[in-house]
Formats: sequence, structure tokens, C-alpha cells
Amino acid sequence: MTTDNKAIVQRALTELIGTGDVDALAPLLHDDFLHHRPDAENSTKAEWLDAVRSALTPLAGMRVEIDHVLADGDHVVMHSRRWAPDGGPEIVVVDIWRLDGGLIAEAWEIIEPVSQAAANLTWWAPTTP
Repeated sequence: MTTDNKAIVQRALTELIGTGDVDALAPLLHDDFLHHRPDAENSTKAEWLDAVRSALTPLAGMRVEIDHVLADGDHVVMHSRRWAPDGGPEIVVVDIWRLDGGLIAEAWEIIEPVSQAAANLTWWAPTTP
């Protein structure tokens, strides 16, 4: 099952990145799909597909380098680096996908601009008054 889940996520991402066809993702998502963001904003399948569709135009030509795809049971984790077109910022993204019955049921996404990584490594450091 782990191998199948990894293949499903890789196929979905290959379709999206390779063709830019958001509609090709829809059949791979569970009807009750839920996308979670770190700011506690959640979106439904339709809302998330609309958001991805809206992002594709300004990000057309974005370069994506997938560093790791790991699977364990019904979860698949992908770590990637992405560069916005026209010399835009480099970001690192960790996506976590949960699959159910051969469909992507949930997704979590963490995005960090590489230029801000050093500041984010010291968030726990005490501040001096």
C-alpha cells in the first residue's frame, strides 16, 4: 500500500507540474479532501483546486526540484525546492499527504522562503529587552 500511495502522489504532482492541468488532480482527490495550512486555514477540494488554479498563472515556469518522497502507510511526505520564474525567491516546501482508498484525502503544506531560514532557526531564542 505504501508504494501505491507514493505512486499516486507522484502521479498527481507530475501531472500538475508537468502539464499545469489542475483538472487532472480532481479525480485523484477524495470528495471530502481537506487542505491544511500552518495558519489554521483549511480549504475544501473545490477551494484548494481554485487556489492552485489561481497560483498557476503567476507561477508559470516555476522550477521545482523534488528532493525526497517518503511513504509510510497512508501518508506520503514530499520535500522540494521551488524557484519562482524570473529570478523570484527560492522556497522550500514540505507537503504531507494522507491517502484513503487510493485517493488523496488530506494535505498539509509548509512553505519557507530560503532567505528567511536563518531567522526561523532562532524563533525560540530569548529576546533581550
